[in-house]
Amino acid sequence: MAKTTKKATSTPKPALSQDPHAVREPRANNLEMAIGHEVRTYRKKLGITVADLAAATGMSVGMLSKIENGNISPSLTTLQALSKALGMPITAFFKGFEEPKSASFVKAGEGVNLERRGTRAGHHYSLLGHIENNTSGVVVEPYLITLNAESDIFPTFQHEGMEFLYMLEGEVVYRHGDSLYRMQAGDSLFFDADAPHGPEELVSLPARYISIISYPQRR
Repeated sequence: MAKTTKKATSTPKPALSQDPHAVREPRANNLEMAIGHEVRTYRKKLGITVADLAAATGMSVGMLSKIENGNISPSLTTLQALSKALGMPITAFFKGFEEPKSASFVKAGEGVNLERRGTRAGHHYSLLGHIENNTSGVVVEPYLITLNAESDIFPTFQHEGMEFLYMLEGEVVYRHGDSLYRMQAGDSLFFDADAPHGPEELVSLPARYISIISYPQRR
């Protein structure tokens, strides 16, 4: 039976769980937010309620709620009481505020060429950025992948996480599980990378596409 290809069908717009244009509170309030986040995180790790923590520190439930929500700036005496009750050093309250936020900048043509599973099939990988440790708990690997006349088809990649493809030039028929997608410049594909996937047919070369792979960060 002849194989058929299909283009990804458009799906209804999902409601975003966060606003991509959101901004944080003014910097002066970020310290209170960071302290509140750490208090709530440690409290939940211990499996105690706000009322339990209030009883252990002698504070009111309302005061603790304001601290956890970053609405007030707790005094050093208050932080010391929380530190003893939660069994954490005072410095831990400031971890989220002091942690550096990294960025990775790559000039055109300066991505790091890597050896990956598909390299032996003539697929050329250029890593466009990498942040080893971050606060999101997710690792993201953005690649520029180039296929040329020496490249082979390789529809059996399979790994953890999610993957997003964006076609820049050329044309390939890309497999994901039992489905085939004819991808041309401007087309995109987003999928669960645990299913077998990869280029099934190289229609027009050279072909270049962006591949962004994300998976849970291992601590």
